[in-house]
Amino acid sequence: MNRDLLLKGAKSYGIFLDENKINMFEKYMVLLKEWNEKINLTAITEDDEIVRKHFLDSISIIKSGLINDNLKIIDVGTGAGFPGIPLKIINPTLKVTLLDSLKKRVNFLNQVINELGLKNIEAVHGRAEDFARLDEYREKYDISTARAVAPMNILCEYCLPFVKVGGYFIAMKGPSIEEEIKDSKNAIGTLGGRLIDIVETSIPEYDVNHKLIVVGKIKPTDKKYPRKPSQIEKKPIK
Repeated sequence: MNRDLLLKGAKSYGIFLDENKINMFEKYMVLLKEWNEKINLTAITEDDEIVRKHFLDSISIIKSGLINDNLKIIDVGTGAGFPGIPLKIINPTLKVTLLDSLKKRVNFLNQVINELGLKNIEAVHGRAEDFARLDEYREKYDISTARAVAPMNILCEYCLPFVKVGGYFIAMKGPSIEEEIKDSKNAIGTLGGRLIDIVETSIPEYDVNHKLIVVGKIKPTDKKYPRKPSQIEKKPIK
């Protein structure tokens, strides 16, 4: 692994990585590449690209200014653990839930958690629309986040029900989101949220700017949300 790239990138976000944290990222990369030969975790397999597009991109959520000590965070549709595991590595005080619908990915996440010796982090097998209706998960988190490619109005219905009033949903998006934001304003309000900020981020030595869409939770989400996936996908809130 290119340690200098990781260190330089983390430093650009105001993060200092000690030897232990660097070693954790190295172990994470080894496990990611090993498991990727058995199950489809990522199309990104070159070391520097993993550092840039997975590790540093995940850390970029720090630019929101909202990732503080001891927060309870849920990473919805976490996949191979992004951004949840990198956030946990850089800030061990966070209490993290990694939610994914594929059991094989959850098995991978559990091995990463065990081999890195991470505490106060759980990998959960399930769907957001089911878990968001359970008392132990609904409106229990300071922050929910997603790096998924779904449109913002659909992501909000999956993610905002997890957030307590006063908390935030942070969607990690690509550079062109103006139309998506416009189309999601009614959904955000319907689900109890309010658009707070759009934060631009950039990954060192990678010529792409991403955006963090920050939605504040200002009132409880109506109990009829989230709906079934077929309804969410076919009739998104507009």
